[in-house]
Amino acid sequence: MIAFGVMMTIAYAQSTVKPAVVYANGGKFDKSFNEGVSNGVEKFKAETKIAVVDFEPSNETQFEQAQRRFAQRGQDPVIAVGFSQAVALEKVAKEFPKIRFTIIDSVVDLPNVQSVLFKEHEGSFLVGVLAALASKSGKIGFVGGMDIPLIRRFQCGYEQGIKYVNSNSELIVNMTGTTPAAWNDPGRGAELAKSQFDRSVDVVYAAAGNTGVGVLQAAKDRGKYAIGVDSDQNYLHPGTMLTSMLKRVDLAAYRSFSDANKDVWKAGTQVLGLKEGGVDWALDQYNEKLITADMKAKVEAAKADIIAGKIVVHDYMSNNSCK
Repeated sequence: MIAFGVMMTIAYAQSTVKPAVVYANGGKFDKSFNEGVSNGVEKFKAETKIAVVDFEPSNETQFEQAQRRFAQRGQDPVIAVGFSQAVALEKVAKEFPKIRFTIIDSVVDLPNVQSVLFKEHEGSFLVGVLAALASKSGKIGFVGGMDIPLIRRFQCGYEQGIKYVNSNSELIVNMTGTTPAAWNDPGRGAELAKSQFDRSVDVVYAAAGNTGVGVLQAAKDRGKYAIGVDSDQNYLHPGTMLTSMLKRVDLAAYRSFSDANKDVWKAGTQVLGLKEGGVDWALDQYNEKLITADMKAKVEAAKADIIAGKIVVHDYMSNNSCK
């Protein structure tokens, strides 16, 4: 214990940053969104030996309390994970103008807040291409978490990718719910996926936080293909995980802390898409046998065309429509 205390003293002596994270609902180790952030935090800790404190809320009423507590303790910067924290953060950031805050998936326009957004529709387009190429039935599924515009953005990008390959494909969509509980209900996710499989769906994409774990398990149980989200989830069920849509929230977390540590942290809004390395699709040892050379070539060609502006993926949030 004494040695640990000495190490901590040295670490803080070398830097003025005292980072903290307030996670989204669903748990730090949800194998998806929160865990992606955690991976970025762990990378920062490994490189700098600087301690990071965090809080896992059990409900949304705890966001403001946790943010304020960290700010009062002088934690800086503080990362707020998820759009649901925006209202609380706007209030707390105004109260503590000298503390730097980063929010992921929403915009808070204040001089001490860094807002990081992602072009989820671009990454979802790519996994839609793969889904259409892998599907034999022509019926493809999507299970979302909370029914909000952000998740509809995933859905619509996915549908555009599917239709880009096969205009005759049918997309069957289910949302888990309309409250934050929709992010943390694997049982319900499994039920929705099974109902889709009963309708001949043979590939399903889960954009539902911890709820998606149930979707991926149901696909494994039925011998259907599943597509993970946010983190690389291919390792969960090798053989049925077609791919994962990578949303580099790990990069957002790592950069926030690293830039603060280097004194180059900047407020303002960042939007990360394929061009910026903010989204992508996952190919690794767990799914490489499922992705043929032709499939890889076609998805990489689509990726290049999106980056070059030859393919424009419509953003649902621009007009609350897939068109």
